Amino acid sequence: MDGAHLPERHELEAFLVLADEMHFGRTAERLRLSQPRVSQTIRKLERRIGAPLFERTSRRVELTRLGAQLRDDLQPLYQGLTAAMDRATATARGVHGTLRVGFLGVGAGELTPTIMDGFRARHPGCEVQMRETHFSDPLGPLRAGDVDVLLTRLPVTEPDLTVGPVVLTEPRVLAVPARHPFTRRSSVSLEDLARDTVFGVTGPAPGYWWDFHVPRFTPSGRPIPRGQDISTFQELLALIAAGQGISPVAASVERYYNRPDIAFVPFEDAPDTDVAVVWRTAAGTARIRAFVQAARDAVESNGGPTRF
Repeated sequence: MDGAHLPERHELEAFLVLADEMHFGRTAERLRLSQPRVSQTIRKLERRIGAPLFERTSRRVELTRLGAQLRDDLQPLYQGLTAAMDRATATARGVHGTLRVGFLGVGAGELTPTIMDGFRARHPGCEVQMRETHFSDPLGPLRAGDVDVLLTRLPVTEPDLTVGPVVLTEPRVLAVPARHPFTRRSSVSLEDLARDTVFGVTGPAPGYWWDFHVPRFTPSGRPIPRGQDISTFQELLALIAAGQGISPVAASVERYYNRPDIAFVPFEDAPDTDVAVVWRTAAGTARIRAFVQAARDAVESNGGPTRF
């Protein structure tokens, strides 16, 4: 392609969204276009390139080998272009108004002040309001528009949400009553969970999300008994202290919520838990993009996500 035949930005955006969704209907919804308009845009891009980028059947859409190559080549370039335009626009117009930041638990941990200070220094005309979210509905305030961006625990695999930089990663420990037999051990394994009772959760928290943090089965497939459903973290701690069950938690809980009636035993095999920046894809405002950039810069200056 010579310069006169370079694709327009909306063509690249349509291609990358379709390469992500692999569905014309969902792509049209994300781009707020009609489905025929999306199909027309993709055909125009394919004619411009001279070969098909997608294989279409009545049941599925798949990238061709050329399409996959173009996606891999374009994604970093498009993201860089978008970021450059956003920075230029923010500089020209300034980022004003109010940014509402939701956070689960300790948020980004010790990196939170760095992120906030960096954002405020660059955008003094933008007020930041922080609001705590709860694990019974970790994504609800974001979807309801009560917050603009979240610092929340992964995994988050929702088609309407974008996961940005990981800002905190930490090991997990097992919270048990102070007199529990596990307190005599230096570590526990996920297999040990089958020997006691864990807790379910009330509310619309995604099932896969809670199952990652409090699994239903051990790695060998043994079922893990679930007792009472809970809705708040303080409720979880109270029930553990009362001897009603045990629960995997992030290691930072021992630092920020230490209490004499609960002990914390390290896991020897549980995967780390990460906190990342998450926002609604369709609501990527200049304020949100500026906050994401502040988080990304804080992570880079820190040499990576904060680790406990």
